[in-house]
Amino acid sequence: MVLVDGVRTPFLMSGTTYNKLMPHELARQALLSLLRKTKIEKEIIDYITYGTVIQEVKTSNIAREAALAAGFSNKTPAHTVTMACISSNVAMTTAMGLIATDTYDVIVAGGVEFMSDVPIRHSRKMRALMLKANKAKSVGQKLGLLSQFRLNYLVPELPAVAEFSSGETMGHSADRLASAFKVSRQEQDDYALRSHTLAKDAETKGYFTDLVPFKVSGVDKTVDKDNGIRVSTKEQLGKLKPAFVKPYGTITAANASYLTDGASACLIMTEEKAKQLGLKPKAYLRDFLYVSQDPIDQLLLSPAYAIPKLLKKTGLSMKDIDSWEIHEAFAGQIIANLKALDSDYFCKTHMGLSEKVGLPDMSKWNNWGGSLSIGHPFGATGVRLCMHTANRLVREDGKLGVVAACAAGGQGVAMLIERYPGATAD
Repeated sequence: MVLVDGVRTPFLMSGTTYNKLMPHELARQALLSLLRKTKIEKEIIDYITYGTVIQEVKTSNIAREAALAAGFSNKTPAHTVTMACISSNVAMTTAMGLIATDTYDVIVAGGVEFMSDVPIRHSRKMRALMLKANKAKSVGQKLGLLSQFRLNYLVPELPAVAEFSSGETMGHSADRLASAFKVSRQEQDDYALRSHTLAKDAETKGYFTDLVPFKVSGVDKTVDKDNGIRVSTKEQLGKLKPAFVKPYGTITAANASYLTDGASACLIMTEEKAKQLGLKPKAYLRDFLYVSQDPIDQLLLSPAYAIPKLLKKTGLSMKDIDSWEIHEAFAGQIIANLKALDSDYFCKTHMGLSEKVGLPDMSKWNNWGGSLSIGHPFGATGVRLCMHTANRLVREDGKLGVVAACAAGGQGVAMLIERYPGATAD
């Protein structure tokens, strides 16, 4: 199984340049950019699978709507998957499964998230009243319903990045996790500064070759870079107040990922098919697995669980990995996962291991920044992680890379990627 290539739109903070689009238009842009970059004909694509989290109700199967908007044949099936922050990883591994079972040869997998416009619902009572009103026939029935109306019915239901099972926001959970693993505010701010600094350096050097500029309709200037990368100073970061647990929390706006608009897409097929089509892949998609654990106290610890399982499954050790691309939901979450991997107690008690896994080589860890700096469109990040891994393996002359990420619900993913012989980082 090979990853031929992948693209993404620039990742933008919600409420900025993309704010007048619809999510399927962002996804359409990613699909068209992938076709242009790979020079592959639409007709060769057998199937399309896309990930998203907060759905636009008008385009619930956004994979299909984006494909049609991009000019794909109405004979090309497409479906949408969701698994919180790892939705495009699920899209990719779904594609791998369809190819492994000889169902299809060539699949586009991707993801999109659009936080500039999210569904805001009427209250449950107001919705019930409106549905009854729709069925009311006589004037008497309608007046009867009107008499049931109360002003507080008009209070809307706002979406929140919170766990349904616990009611807790992810930021609050991240604050508790950082506290449990004794992650200091300074450690988190330092890590956030590292992420932004490395991302800015990679951007300046032209390493983000997966990013394809986007000429947004009605906007004069072409969008050609991510707009959330901001290299600050320790002093400036230190002045920010806690964002969730006040006044003692350690999670701030600067050491947490921000709401982001963006889309991604990648081309997956068998190696034989790639050769037949004259394509030069970026990488082999070697293996993957998913994990889940307690969504209350271990909501964001999936990388710590998934990485050792993947290494055991593939017969590898930490030292065999040349590139780590780990989703940065919060700086505190990243550091807590690292401390968990380096804890005898945690590895023995919670993962049933004989000893601690140990720390990865941090000189190989998220060397181009991560979600804290580049941005995190929930449904699109997984492809970005895989593409940065593939391109880093080329530029850093590595062989094996690991992608891992946490997701809402206490779930997560880990994937093993191998550099393809002769691959380039363009």
